[in-house]
Amino acid sequence: MSKKTATKTPSQSASYQYDAIIIGTGPGGEGAAMNLSKSNRKVAVIERQKDVGGGCVHWGTIPSKALRHSVSRLIEYKSNPLFRFSERPQRLTFQDILHHASNVISKQSSLRSSFYDRNRIHLYQGDATFVDAHTIRVQHHDGSQELLTAQTIVIATGSRPYRPPGVDFAHPRVYDSDTILDLTHNPQRVLVYGAGVIGCEYASIFKGLGAKVDLINTRDRLLSFMDDEISDALSYHFWNSGIVIRHNEEFAKVETLDTGVVLHLQSGKKVKADCILWANGRTGNTDSLNLDAIGLKADSRGQLKVNEHYQTEIDNVYAVGDVIGYPSLASAAFDQGRIAAHAIVHGKCDDRLITDIPTGIYTIPEMSSVGKTEQQLTAAKIPYEVGRAQFKHLARSQITGTEVGSLKLLFHAESKEILGIHCFGERASEIIHIGQAIMEQKGKGNNVEYFVNTTFNYPTMAEAYRVAALNGLNRLCD
Repeated sequence: MSKKTATKTPSQSASYQYDAIIIGTGPGGEGAAMNLSKSNRKVAVIERQKDVGGGCVHWGTIPSKALRHSVSRLIEYKSNPLFRFSERPQRLTFQDILHHASNVISKQSSLRSSFYDRNRIHLYQGDATFVDAHTIRVQHHDGSQELLTAQTIVIATGSRPYRPPGVDFAHPRVYDSDTILDLTHNPQRVLVYGAGVIGCEYASIFKGLGAKVDLINTRDRLLSFMDDEISDALSYHFWNSGIVIRHNEEFAKVETLDTGVVLHLQSGKKVKADCILWANGRTGNTDSLNLDAIGLKADSRGQLKVNEHYQTEIDNVYAVGDVIGYPSLASAAFDQGRIAAHAIVHGKCDDRLITDIPTGIYTIPEMSSVGKTEQQLTAAKIPYEVGRAQFKHLARSQITGTEVGSLKLLFHAESKEILGIHCFGERASEIIHIGQAIMEQKGKGNNVEYFVNTTFNYPTMAEAYRVAALNGLNRLCD
């Protein structure tokens, strides 16, 4: 990537107010700010919202997972035989479970705010725009403005839901993944357009609350980046729970009514619902930064290109998190911020984001994976074997009543090196990290036989690794 060196005026070359300014306080911005501060750099952060945490804390990761947890517990309660003969519980509404989510959001935001205070990082609230490569204008909420200067700028502004033209998002029955938290009525039928991670998670939530759900998928299968067996398991579970999945569909228009919406599809179908959740794509938050002032351009999705150190085409401007696109995960954004900070301080950085980034999808039940899928290994002609453990055979699953799901280990048929781990079921996002820890070991430390030779607490979900390892090793040809 060719570099553009920022032109310095005499006043800029003399001194700056800060060593670094971070725009945005989501995971990426927090990771960069904290690590720069701990390296004795004078740091300022700019946040346009009244509280820190970014979309992760206020509209995305934390709220949706808190909602999911409440609904999942409700489903467990209803299915628990201990309560079958008791009075039927009052049906919970979306607003009921939002109360729990609001408490978690408040706690997370308060905690993250204390990090900035503790590390003596200056927080400015307002909208940030570039004046030049070292100067940021902050438009405060009261209308006042001030200029801040720094040697380095880090863009960590995140992303927002994509809103296609022609869809009236001002209508009270049309939502995206940000505004769905403002839902005030109790929909009996929900239409989710977009069957990616966000769409599938919210389809689970609304179905768990008892609503009828239509899930519109623009592709031919759910979550095609996952291992086929795992995505098929989710599809079957959705189908079995009553979610209607419509594959290979594209919208033509959204007709809004006083009491609902009608989605017109290009195939000629019409789907009516009380409300629609638009969950099809995201856009980087770069359009209001005045990037033209520094000669930096975002792509058509509002995203910025960076090198392995998260440095943009402007040598003192970095970018991390959703604003740079893939993998668009809160977990990865923290690490991107840390790596960028290290590169800023030392001029270079040997650290890299790990190759095998774990994926956690918080549907009901959860899905999680790390490493290669069966399809990738087959295409690469790598000899592998499969070990499986069905949750319904585990004592812990039987005790907790969470018997839906399985763990799948993929390992090299000769070296027994673990190549991929895939899990579907309750607590999958936690279970996956046991295997990840072994998979990341160097040399002979990465070996499926570890799970046979170690001793697990009993009964636990971790025991699934021993069961799966034995199942796979028994398949090997002598």
